Amino acid sequence: MPAEIKPVLGGDDSRDPLYRALPSVNELLLAPPLAEFGSSHARARLLETIRRILDNVRLEIAQGLHSPASLENLLRELPARIVQAMRCDARFSLRRVINATGVILHTNLGRAPLSRIALDHLCEIAGGYCNLEFDLERGERGRRDVHAESALLALLGQTASTHFEQTHRAIFVNNCAAATFLALHSLARGRQVLVSRGELVEIGGGFRIPEILEESGAVLREVGTTNRTRVSDYENAITSQTALILRVHQSNFAMDGFVERPKLEELIALGRRARLGVFEDQGTGLVETLDPYGVRDEPTIAGSVAQGCDLVAASGDKLFGGPQCGILVGRTEWVDRVRSSPLYRAFRADKLNFAALEATLIQYLYGDPESVPVNRMLRIPEDVIRRRCEDIAGAVDHADLILTVAPVKSVIGGGTAPRSTLRSHGLALKHAELDASALLAALRRLDPPIIARIEEDRVLLDLRTVEPEFDPLLISTLNDRLHAWQAIQREPS
Repeated sequence: MPAEIKPVLGGDDSRDPLYRALPSVNELLLAPPLAEFGSSHARARLLETIRRILDNVRLEIAQGLHSPASLENLLRELPARIVQAMRCDARFSLRRVINATGVILHTNLGRAPLSRIALDHLCEIAGGYCNLEFDLERGERGRRDVHAESALLALLGQTASTHFEQTHRAIFVNNCAAATFLALHSLARGRQVLVSRGELVEIGGGFRIPEILEESGAVLREVGTTNRTRVSDYENAITSQTALILRVHQSNFAMDGFVERPKLEELIALGRRARLGVFEDQGTGLVETLDPYGVRDEPTIAGSVAQGCDLVAASGDKLFGGPQCGILVGRTEWVDRVRSSPLYRAFRADKLNFAALEATLIQYLYGDPESVPVNRMLRIPEDVIRRRCEDIAGAVDHADLILTVAPVKSVIGGGTAPRSTLRSHGLALKHAELDASALLAALRRLDPPIIARIEEDRVLLDLRTVEPEFDPLLISTLNDRLHAWQAIQREPS
């Protein structure tokens, strides 16, 4: 290696043998892996990638990073490296990941995974035309809500009055925030809405109840105090300008101590006496109680409807376990007023939401809730998860990795049940060379990425949120792919 290397990038590089060893662009195009690859990919993009990688190698030579032997090894791998670069450039930004955090409804990871039945129905509808707004019986334009409405009303009617399906309707928009805004805009614009000070919450992502009321055109009338609100506070605030009583589920926080809050049925009774509508932002979309699994006092959408709430808003992608959407269900006269709003068209759900939503509803309706992934993860017994962890730990044999089975606490997430945890088990990882942060970063750079968490300087993989189908992949990753982690960890994030 000469003492001084003077590279000529993009020019005559004949003054140094290392530069002369580099192949031409045309030679690389004819190399076996690239010749076949190039026939099915855009030539301009392939040429750009080859030139970029060659320029990087020239820069490495200029920095003194290569000997003749190391350059020879690199050049043997260069065609494969170019193919890999092309594939990485073409890889989708939105990717499937393995959620090993133990957070079931992880907002950053897309919340509820869809069931197999929902995915199949979604693909069928997305791959062609469908009767989204076409009445097959009458041969004329129909209403898109009808596809999910009948199933939802039938499901909720199982716990409500016998005439429920004749007295109630439902509409579906793109999320629960849109459902709340649309209801307030349609039913209370320019008039007062009574809300307890203890429910003036920020739901998430900057979505604050006072601000959404202001944007909707409704006028906020606060009642009670932060920690104590009584029915009499609502009753004393009612005037001729009052349009609605709004109940907001305190889903993402909890208050203890000297606190008081009216029951929903008390507000409904007040609404009947005062001839006012009661609108509940129930939020989670929970269909069946979670009391048997240790998650207490989490209200269900079915319970709110059965008690006689005039209008209920809920999310489709939280504890309901379906696609992202907002569900508005209530008495026909209230829902029809919302449906008639010009803004409804701006917020309404599309055919993909309806396909996944209808399939999820049918699974509930026909007694198969555990086929919905969120329900299945909530219900997995702790000992089943522990045995999976032990099986994986017993199959992993790597000198640089210390792996133990540890008890952990899973959470529901998604702004629901803040007090509740689920007993679970996970794999606790320590690496001989990588600290916990570096190991966590290495897991994120795998394909598919593995998203985990750190506790007590260990990386924890909570298997409650990892589908069993991924267990063989975890074993092969921990056994065979650790040798690449140090190299991966040095790459920029």
